[in-house]
Amino acid sequence: MNSKRLVSVVVPFLNAEKFIEETIESVLAQTYRDWELLLLDDGSTDGSTDTALRYAEQLPGQVHYLDHVGHENRGISTSKNLAIANANDDYVAFLDSDDIWLPHTLERQVATLNSHPEAAMVYGSAEWWYGWTGSPEDIERDYVETHRVQPNALIHPPTLLVLMLRENDVPCSCTVLLRREALTRVGGFEDAFRGLYDDQALWAKIFLSMDVFVAGERWARYRQHPDSLCAVGKSTAQIRPAERDFLNWLGEYLSKQGVTSTAVWKAYRMAKWSHSHPALYRFHRVLRRANPRLES
Repeated sequence: MNSKRLVSVVVPFLNAEKFIEETIESVLAQTYRDWELLLLDDGSTDGSTDTALRYAEQLPGQVHYLDHVGHENRGISTSKNLAIANANDDYVAFLDSDDIWLPHTLERQVATLNSHPEAAMVYGSAEWWYGWTGSPEDIERDYVETHRVQPNALIHPPTLLVLMLRENDVPCSCTVLLRREALTRVGGFEDAFRGLYDDQALWAKIFLSMDVFVAGERWARYRQHPDSLCAVGKSTAQIRPAERDFLNWLGEYLSKQGVTSTAVWKAYRMAKWSHSHPALYRFHRVLRRANPRLES
């Protein structure tokens, strides 16, 4: 195998001492070895900083610790952009500090992108992982997500953007591998999204203009727990304002890009309508499932 590393693995974290070691170990356990690991500390005040520094000290040259000036908290998008700026490799992968990869993930992702040079990114499926607790009740809740496109296929724009807006079909970031040049081309993450909807903003920019390969494989375990960013967002009623901000940003972005696709604008208007009228939208979805011929 070529000695040049091909993948920069980015693990952003904030007060993640409970799970980050397991996350890092899942990177170390990869069957594919040509990677560097960037541990981006977004101002942690718990033991996760010491854990990250320990791994960087044990594996110099392959594991790197990064933080913001003054150890500030600047949000998830700014943190990921800092890591991208420090990445040295052709491909970039993102793994949240409470999720884990299966051992073959990088090997399969790299092989897929190598085989499809026209693809800007590849993603697969994640297991929604409740059973990490060991509780039989939680284990029974585990399931592997499915996507609403043909698996193991190259999808052309703007199909995935339309599906994201219409069906909330969003890839888990822990299953994604991107070409670094694609990230550069779209300007990386949007700094305005400090927590929620940072991934959706990036996917929207890529789905709008680039080919993406969707794999029919399970590549990660997406841990479900009450302290996760999404869970906290729901419990503190931050989800809907974040969705509103994302949709407002997206509308401006589509206009600035001069998008004329009828399908994209129709899906966007439906997403805006569903956000403003969630009860009516749920009723509308029930009708659509009962009669797929109904126009949305």
